[in-house]
Amino acid sequence: MTDTKYSLDEIRLRLNELDDQLLQLLSERRRFSIEVAKSKVETSKPVRDASREQQLLVKLINNGKDKYQLDAPYITKIFHTIIEDSVLLQQNYLQNLANPQQSRKPLARVAFLGSKGSYSHLASREFFSRKNTELIELNCDQFKEVIKTVESGHADYGVLPIENTSSGSINEVFDLLQHTTLHIVGELTQPIDHCLVATKDIQLEKIKTLYSHPQPHQQCSEFLSRLSGVVLESCASTADAMQKVQELARDDVAAIGHASSGKLYGLQSIQSDIANQTENHTRFIIVARKPVEVSTQIPAKTTFIMSTSQEAGSLVETLLVLQRYDINMTKLESRPIMGNPWEEMFYVDVEAHKDSESMQLATQELIKITKYLKVLGCYPIDNVKPVIPDLNA
Repeated sequence: MTDTKYSLDEIRLRLNELDDQLLQLLSERRRFSIEVAKSKVETSKPVRDASREQQLLVKLINNGKDKYQLDAPYITKIFHTIIEDSVLLQQNYLQNLANPQQSRKPLARVAFLGSKGSYSHLASREFFSRKNTELIELNCDQFKEVIKTVESGHADYGVLPIENTSSGSINEVFDLLQHTTLHIVGELTQPIDHCLVATKDIQLEKIKTLYSHPQPHQQCSEFLSRLSGVVLESCASTADAMQKVQELARDDVAAIGHASSGKLYGLQSIQSDIANQTENHTRFIIVARKPVEVSTQIPAKTTFIMSTSQEAGSLVETLLVLQRYDINMTKLESRPIMGNPWEEMFYVDVEAHKDSESMQLATQELIKITKYLKVLGCYPIDNVKPVIPDLNA
């Protein structure tokens, strides 16, 4: 038996056919994911079933190895993405049922920091694309302007970066949350791929001025320390920095930003992967004038702020309340209270629905032992943590 030889064009044609089949199957799988969500409305089952996901992954890995000679990491990576998409689809379906007024709005006005192409702009598009919502995009020069644009009713939502895995918390945003009447209604964690962009492919040693927002300057500090004689200039956003480089049209200036955003300004990437950490992510929050109703079938996060007395052990006492009710705290941030020297406001994120019994009881206790407590929002958890398959089970 001789091997059949195919021309390159025939191979590519067959690959195209297979790709189309894969797309068709993925679309069909998505439709069935919605059917699963509909059945869970009737049974009140939670969106995620870790044991079911575990069994599914193990079965897929074993079948892939035995029948199709596919290795476990390959199958796991693909189906983690498919499962994440299914979870987010089901969450979105249940959220639309819980918030019928919002689900009937196919258009939303969204305020964000910087011009088109900024990381906040990219996050806005990513978050609302999951909800099939068209955007009227309102770019702002400052975080304060984003807040005011939503508070005044000129925007329905605001998108704000809250923390980065490399540079830490964004204090200005935390301080604004202390005084706003807005509610946190969602979150999004985005990978941040910093690179140097310029009008042409110039050598690094020729760069004299580098434009960016202060946050990327911090997040790329190790790379920047190796550049000799470069002046760092701060801009309102990475998009504004790229626009500045475009306008200057010089061979000795560059900007830090996303490569795809650079193309919007006619810039090209001259150095990629310049962040201090290879896994560089920013968490964004979405704020609105009214809170969102979160289905109890969806993993939820609650954010609140509190101030405690100045007595020793006051903060520990509040944390013990969360421990007593088995509530997982994912974030604790302190910021000074303006006008009250040496007093701090604590920002707390917990993985709990605000209306759950444990959170209700914990909140009642916290109110008694704190000087001030305010819930900033309860919203669906954005990060779908993958189940790690146990092949030895």
